[in-house]
Amino acid sequence: MDQSIFAHRVIQPAGVMLRQMDDESVLLNLDTGHYYGLDDVGTHLYGLIVAAPTLDAAFDAAQREYDVSADALRDDISTLVTRLVEEGLLEICDAEPAG
Repeated sequence: MDQSIFAHRVIQPAGVMLRQMDDESVLLNLDTGHYYGLDDVGTHLYGLIVAAPTLDAAFDAAQREYDVSADALRDDISTLVTRLVEEGLLEICDAEPAG
C-alpha cells in the first residue's frame, strides 16, 4: 500500500459489524458476506484505526503502546488496512478538516 495513505482517514463502512468475543473479534460485511477474524492486537489496532482522524494518528497512538520498530508497525498497519479494504471491511477517505 502506498505510504501516503497514512494521511487519510480510515472508516468502518455502514454495512460492517464488529463482534468482539473475549480478546478477539470478527468483522462482517453484511452486504457481501465477507468476514475477517482479528486477534487481540488486531482488534486493538482496528479500534485505533477507526477512531483516529488519520491513519498517521492511529500509527502514532500504536507506537506509544507497542514496543516494535516504527517500520515494522507501519508495515503491519498497512497490511491490515489493505486486507480489510480489499474485503470491504474498511474504507479510506479524505481526512476530516481541522477545525
